[in-house]
Amino acid sequence: MLRRPPYPPSLETRKEIEKQINELLEMDVIRLCVDSRALNNYTKADKYPIPRVPHALDRLEQGKSITKIHCIKGFHQNGVKPNSMKLLIIICDMGIYEYTRMPFGIKNAPSHFQRMMDTIFQEETLEGC
Repeated sequence: MLRRPPYPPSLETRKEIEKQINELLEMDVIRLCVDSRALNNYTKADKYPIPRVPHALDRLEQGKSITKIHCIKGFHQNGVKPNSMKLLIIICDMGIYEYTRMPFGIKNAPSHFQRMMDTIFQEETLEGC
């Protein structure tokens, strides 16, 4: 990743940058990206098992139908505990923000998401296909 300090823009330039970024966000061309590597280095890993695709497909082989579910911003379906919010901060020119939902890039986000999906779609669901 290229790391350079940001150039301090003039007020007029900053307004134009914000306008263009908001347009790109609305067009779904860009998304917020937060570097969580420093936090992840101190995070204890959640060892919840995440199934491998070939294993999941083998289990579905006996099924008669398959449904595809697209979980848009799936990690955001999980809330963040209040004591963790202070660790998930975004600081930018537009303010200081805390995540209230699980962000992408956090070490344990995949495990938490898989646990949530397993809870929703109990093991019997795959067995009963």
